[in-house]
Amino acid sequence: MPRLINGVDFEFTDKKLLAKIEEAGSFLGKLNGYSRLFPNVDWFIRMHVVKEATTSSLIEGTKTNLDEALLPKTEILPEKKDDWQEVQNYIKAINWAVARLPKMPLSMRLLNGAHRLLLTGVRGKYKNPGEIRRSQNWIGGNSLANAGFIPPHQDDLPDLLADLEKFWHNQETKLPFLVKAALAHYQFETIHPYLDGNGRIGRLLITLQLIEQGLLARPTLYLSEFLEKYRVEYFDNLSRVRLNNDLDQWLIFFLNGITATAKKGVLTFDQLIKLQKLWRKKIDGLDRKKHLGQKLLEILFDCPIIKVNQAAKDLAVTFPTANSLLKDFVKAGILKEATGFARNRLFSFAEYISLFKNE
Repeated sequence: MPRLINGVDFEFTDKKLLAKIEEAGSFLGKLNGYSRLFPNVDWFIRMHVVKEATTSSLIEGTKTNLDEALLPKTEILPEKKDDWQEVQNYIKAINWAVARLPKMPLSMRLLNGAHRLLLTGVRGKYKNPGEIRRSQNWIGGNSLANAGFIPPHQDDLPDLLADLEKFWHNQETKLPFLVKAALAHYQFETIHPYLDGNGRIGRLLITLQLIEQGLLARPTLYLSEFLEKYRVEYFDNLSRVRLNNDLDQWLIFFLNGITATAKKGVLTFDQLIKLQKLWRKKIDGLDRKKHLGQKLLEILFDCPIIKVNQAAKDLAVTFPTANSLLKDFVKAGILKEATGFARNRLFSFAEYISLFKNE
């Protein structure tokens, strides 16, 4: 298994790779600029975290879509509750790790805390949440005999993970930081330090590195959508480094992912700004209900799937008043009634949610 590169003499001269590094850095900078200027960036972040949790979990076989992830547990079908809870756990893990990053440096201690939240109370609860594995694991196949890849032995993990942490914080290396992030993700996935949840924590690691390094002021970029879309290439490129030492192909793939994801993030910001203007213009047409309508719009950014009783509570109005306002939003094309029921109806801020759905 390749060791980490901690030296200062590791340099790239390939022009294609250098161009990819420059392109990815440029679009990442543009996305970061939007996140600093957008007045309600927390809306964007919240939806991206939910999207990341559903997509990253999908790569691991959990089937909960974005609309379902936004619903309260009471609205989830019994047969889907396990998958739903795994996504909710990942949302908690992401938010916990990002919130603690300013106070706790990027470390296995930080990742272990996120891992504990990820696996608590779900299907991986018996696989040592928050702890480095103490037994051999494998990837692919149903046993060590036919495994596609066998990670390092558990006895080697302390040294390997210490090496990895040194690499994260090595200030002497001449590596471009996006290359460093690509190598760190590869190495984490190769070490596979947990019995379960390695993929999700490894993908979260990318965002945490970008934040800690200052390339992202806020957590506005997650790679799981790109990695899910090109899942076969993702796993193939990781394997090619392990088997053939083909590092360049993995780096180009990773940098393409940063570029594509940052571009889409910028586009989503642009679309959201345009739609906000359109929605507010429609609400202005509600005349006497205009002020209440603006309050409801703010609520919908935080809770894009809502019931009448929840809207009444958040707006501090009666049920009939909230019901009437939601009907006005449906007529204006801002909301869609999502159940078809006469009672206990759910209203979806569908156009907003669709901005964050995978293509």
